[in-house]
Amino acid sequence: MIVLALAVLLPSLFWDQSPDTAAALRDAGITHVSVPQSMAQAWRKVSGISVDVADPGGMRKLPTPSVQFRMNEASATRAPWVDANGWRYLRYAGSKFYCDAPGKAAALAAAEAYTYGAGTLIHTDTDGLKPLGQMLQFLEKLPPADLPAVSDIRFIDDGSPQSGELMNLLIRRNLLFRIAKPGESGSGLVVQLGSKEYPKAEAANPSVLAEKVRANLTDAKRSLRIYGSEVVIGRLLAQNGSARLYLINYQSGHRAVEGIRVRVAGDYSKHSVSAYDAPGRSLMDYGMKTGAIEFTLPELKTYAVVDLTR
Repeated sequence: MIVLALAVLLPSLFWDQSPDTAAALRDAGITHVSVPQSMAQAWRKVSGISVDVADPGGMRKLPTPSVQFRMNEASATRAPWVDANGWRYLRYAGSKFYCDAPGKAAALAAAEAYTYGAGTLIHTDTDGLKPLGQMLQFLEKLPPADLPAVSDIRFIDDGSPQSGELMNLLIRRNLLFRIAKPGESGSGLVVQLGSKEYPKAEAANPSVLAEKVRANLTDAKRSLRIYGSEVVIGRLLAQNGSARLYLINYQSGHRAVEGIRVRVAGDYSKHSVSAYDAPGRSLMDYGMKTGAIEFTLPELKTYAVVDLTR
């Protein structure tokens, strides 16, 4: 298994309002902000809040993470469409990111950025300050996990929109991949749009193509499987008998997801869970299942971090 190291970076608030709003930041528990150059001098006179200067104009803009419910033509039901940035964080690793996330979406954006090891600047409104502050405090208290990201697929990215959409769907289906160079050695299924196995003509229906990737990988070889929800995305890190699993509920602004069943490849006898908005949460029905562990998270409101050890 080839893995990539995941650096741990905390997201932070980009705030373009005047120092008159400092009390609102303090009330939200936010003690550090990034501000435009034009406001830096005024903000540095404010006590209790550290300041640095940032220019979003030079950063890669990300859409607000969320879930939309669309009518399913086949069943006349509302099917969820997840707007997630995981594939962007992988494709543009090392970039500086900026995300406009109003209200409760600010907490979701911070969780997503932390999960992918990106020090993203998050711009929000007054309603988003408290959720963001609470999430940042939660992330700061997490124990460090210097572990590499797990991948079952080597994805050869040609930089095209079609490859981007396929990566997006792989993320949404919890098919773990890393971006690799053509000819690069290593284990795992190789996926390259335009190859004999994955011709570009099939990219016209990326959902079907993503299912083809899943079939070629086989569920038996997947390092992570999540059952019971189309709106929960996981990210797995592991090495030398230790693992960390991040779980994000992209419909957190709407409702919690109940009864999340998870399967992680490997032998882990010990476990702990930290949930952003559910202190004291515990796992249920934890046990070994033929080369893997399985457990149930009774409820996932927004974000949970599961640590596993042998």
